[in-house]
Amino acid sequence: MNTTFSLLERQLYLARYPEKHQHKSLQAWDSADELIIEHINANQTDLDTSKCIILNDDFGALGTWYACAPDAIKPVWYSDSWVAHRSLTKNLQANDCETTFDTSGTLSQPVTACTSLSELSAYPTLVIIKIPRTLALLEEQLITLSSLVTPTTMVIAAGKVKNITRTVLALFEKYIGGTSTSLAKKKSRLIFCEPDSKTLANHPASPYPTIWQQAASNGQAMTMVNHANVFSRQSLDIGARLLLDHMAVTNNERVIDLGCGNGVLGLNALALAPEAWVTFADESFMALQSARDSVEATFPDALPRCRFQADNCLETLLEQGEAGTADKVLCNPPFHQQNAVTDHIAWQMFHDSREILRRGGHLIVVANRHLGYHVTLKRLFKGVTVLASNRKFVILSAAKR
Repeated sequence: MNTTFSLLERQLYLARYPEKHQHKSLQAWDSADELIIEHINANQTDLDTSKCIILNDDFGALGTWYACAPDAIKPVWYSDSWVAHRSLTKNLQANDCETTFDTSGTLSQPVTACTSLSELSAYPTLVIIKIPRTLALLEEQLITLSSLVTPTTMVIAAGKVKNITRTVLALFEKYIGGTSTSLAKKKSRLIFCEPDSKTLANHPASPYPTIWQQAASNGQAMTMVNHANVFSRQSLDIGARLLLDHMAVTNNERVIDLGCGNGVLGLNALALAPEAWVTFADESFMALQSARDSVEATFPDALPRCRFQADNCLETLLEQGEAGTADKVLCNPPFHQQNAVTDHIAWQMFHDSREILRRGGHLIVVANRHLGYHVTLKRLFKGVTVLASNRKFVILSAAKR
């Protein structure tokens, strides 16, 4: 992995967290980060950076750049990703920036780090946005900003050219004001948005979270709450639908919904076994809040037997000594991180699952057939069987023996 970031006669060490699992072709910044930094540097005499907020900084490159600069901005930094928060902290420390944390363990200096569920700072002078993968998240952020920015606020966004679509520009114009774009450079582009008093005065209500009903595999109704950054926010994805029909959970089992999203697999486990203990784990804070809200709406009495863990796979739970404690891990693994297609997350999910399962426990995986996860699982588990399949998906059961 390339970790040397050189720009404007400065050099930083930047890495994606967890560094040991990353492919050598990946890095913690992209050309959109470079464009933002170059533009702000070229126009610094015209920009008021006294109250700067940064949204969706994938691996902390922007936060580290500005916090470690000689004339440090010390921004308020927002991300929905637990991995991004860890990346920011590790990169600050790697570049000899002194870090302090509040009583909850959240980074407070030299960057104030907040989750996507935190309230945005009012009246920022400079807003820096990396275009997120999920447009619903961008829309919710722009709706929120519309009541916080003023006509004097500078709003600068950046992303890959392929991601700066007419739809993206229309969202800025709908909620903030007129937009223009820079020329493309290294396949990235800047968006400049000028807050307009008339547009800001609309203050629309957010359509998020979205809520819909889903039948559990035993027919019981489940209320699914979906915050803006949740995968398959509008309906049940077809892989999870297949897995619901082939789940088996018994009372008092300890079950982990790994990469839980809105928590549909864990909720189905509670429908089948009301006395099961369920851990919902995800690196998205919005996903965990969605899962919590879904449990509270559907099985409120089960909340004391549920926990909601922000984590990089199952890293924190294993560090806390929970190896060999789970009966089942349910998993619908992603095959991308931000905009990069990668299998390292699935590999770590499978490895961590093997560590946390008791002997005789099972990892149940649903995945696209073409990904060939049965080969990967056989490297970790001795017993791997196919529970079900269709033309696109396969459900694999891996037993720890």
